[in-house]
Amino acid sequence: MSTLLLRLAGPMQSWGTDSRFDIRRTGREPSKSGVLGLAAAALGIRRRDKEALRPLAELRFGVRVDREGSMMRDFHTARPAKGSPYVTERYYLADAVFVAGLESGDRGLLERIGQALRAPAFPLYLGRRSCPPVGRVFLEIVEKPLEEALRTTAPPGATRLVLDAEPGEGGGLIRDVPLSFDPARREYAYRRVTERYLGSDAEHNPMAELEDWICT
Repeated sequence: MSTLLLRLAGPMQSWGTDSRFDIRRTGREPSKSGVLGLAAAALGIRRRDKEALRPLAELRFGVRVDREGSMMRDFHTARPAKGSPYVTERYYLADAVFVAGLESGDRGLLERIGQALRAPAFPLYLGRRSCPPVGRVFLEIVEKPLEEALRTTAPPGATRLVLDAEPGEGGGLIRDVPLSFDPARREYAYRRVTERYLGSDAEHNPMAELEDWICT
């Protein structure tokens, strides 16, 4: 397996997977749909081109958190074509730094993505158009599986990994696999996600820690 590594850093980022209506939230780390949207923009894939998006959606995805950043809330006045202006809440991560990985057995696909990230067809942004990346996005392609690639390149201070779960592995479900970016009808599938803290091979399980505390 090969893994393409991307650095995602900027003054602000916003990676929503459940934003609705007047409140636009962000996750604590980049979403798969957001990072694949960035790769699709670099490749010049149009929003309605579901066939071109499919190979990207099949890539295994993971994120290493190098700097957690801080949560910010902004108020934005929306002005609809009809009706009165109204205020929305929008959340961002400030000064966060992540490294995302895309794993595939098809190194050629990863090389095409890497080349496109160096000279993108469309502008790149970190979840929203108001959040451009700082510095180079494409880092390298390594001949290692996803988790090993993220672990072996981790700098001091990196805190955790958030990974697509392996087949049969536990984890939480989130609706975050893009099937279509068509503005008229966006489509997403579910993926199972597992989280690990760096320095530990065990999956983080806060309920187990709580049970140990209760028993004592």
